Amino acid sequence: MTERPAQRTPNRQLAALIAEAGFSNAGLARRVDQLGLEHGLDLRYDKTSVTRWLRGQQPRGTTPALIAEVFTRRLGRRLTAQDLGLDACAPVYAGLEFAGSPEEAVDIVGGLWRKDSGSHAELRKIAFTAAGLVVPSRDWLIGRADDHVARGEPAVREAAVRVPVQGRPAVPRQRGHGERGTAQRVGPGDIAALRSVGELFRTLDDAYGGGHARQALVRYLEHECDPMLRGTYGEQTGRRLFAAAADLTRLAGWTSYDIAAHGLAQRYFVQALRLAQAAGDRVYGSYVLVTMSRQAVYLGHGREAVQLARVAQQGAGGAAPPIVQSLLHAAEARAHGVLGEARACTASLLRAERALESAGSGEDTPPWARFFDEAQLADEFGHCHRDLQQFRVAAQHAERSLQLRAPGYARSRLFCRVVLATARLGLGELDQACQLGAEAAGQAAEMRSVRAVEYVRDFERRLEPYRDAAPVRGYRDKVAALG
Repeated sequence: MTERPAQRTPNRQLAALIAEAGFSNAGLARRVDQLGLEHGLDLRYDKTSVTRWLRGQQPRGTTPALIAEVFTRRLGRRLTAQDLGLDACAPVYAGLEFAGSPEEAVDIVGGLWRKDSGSHAELRKIAFTAAGLVVPSRDWLIGRADDHVARGEPAVREAAVRVPVQGRPAVPRQRGHGERGTAQRVGPGDIAALRSVGELFRTLDDAYGGGHARQALVRYLEHECDPMLRGTYGEQTGRRLFAAAADLTRLAGWTSYDIAAHGLAQRYFVQALRLAQAAGDRVYGSYVLVTMSRQAVYLGHGREAVQLARVAQQGAGGAAPPIVQSLLHAAEARAHGVLGEARACTASLLRAERALESAGSGEDTPPWARFFDEAQLADEFGHCHRDLQQFRVAAQHAERSLQLRAPGYARSRLFCRVVLATARLGLGELDQACQLGAEAAGQAAEMRSVRAVEYVRDFERRLEPYRDAAPVRGYRDKVAALG
């Protein structure tokens, strides 16, 4: 690693913190290298590097933030690069930290919302790193709900009862969004609003793609959710608030994933996982992990996707209702399918099928899991069998999913249509394949979804061996007419 020319003054702030932490120069260098590996960086610092830092040289790139994170973990308090006498930077791994406390989690995710709602286009260009999946999933698995999430004076209760003055009944004063200087008192109505907003944005995402209203969602998180998390609330309200914030943050990650902002999406998922831990909701945390697994599948990281799905299953344990269990097993099946592991894929699909059959009325199903029904499971089967090149079975399941799937899930129907087109192509049914592919291309043109476009492009790549055939020429003409 190259470094900047030495400053004239020694770095006494760094020296004092090294002494406080009890690090040797070699020990600090080793920890920085290890943390770098967690985030996919090969740094190779040594004790001589630390000596240069102490003499005033400034490490480049993300290293100052990594050094600060090493001290934060060692000393148990948040430290920045400036606290160490190092130049600040915009670390590429920022947002992948699994916070040590609810307060720190709010600071991290709040910073992410603020940066994303602004004109920070570079944030959407950050690369996904498979190595960044290890620490958050491990910390969630071995962690437990935070002991205390309430904010405000100890006397504040859920009912916010006050002593009447001059015979008048006391009404808790709610801070308006335009007021300053007073923490917002969070109540059930605020949390109900967060949940309603989540349903609205989820519907828009399903129908029109993640790019349609993603920025509005992020601004809502910054201007409405962030003040609530920094407001005043008791334990019970606080748990529900963190749960609602986790759901909205996961959705912000999902919409980012849909527009191919994969590094940003990964960071949102990690922070949603941490907020779910603060909420004490292990089942929702498992859902966040399988969301991360699906992104890993999409990006070709099958082995990591399998591990994430298994961690989700282990972490949820017996608390997950049958529909959620089905969802978790289906996610593992998709990962095995990408890896070409037919036996493991089939076993996971069978577990998913049995779990869904045992769901009964589904009264115990959380609202966020209700999308997972027979249509969705048939879609999972279709994707898996397509990946395993078992095209006849893939076509059967894809057709069943399209028959059962509600029109509002337009993007999912598009994906399934492409799976069916690919299966028809694999069976040698070129005319049907091209017709289905053209329908999907038309739908993708009406959405703001990079994933939808990529599904169509993948189908087109599979058409290449038949590029001179009349159905393929007709397909190209139809797609060209879309403009």
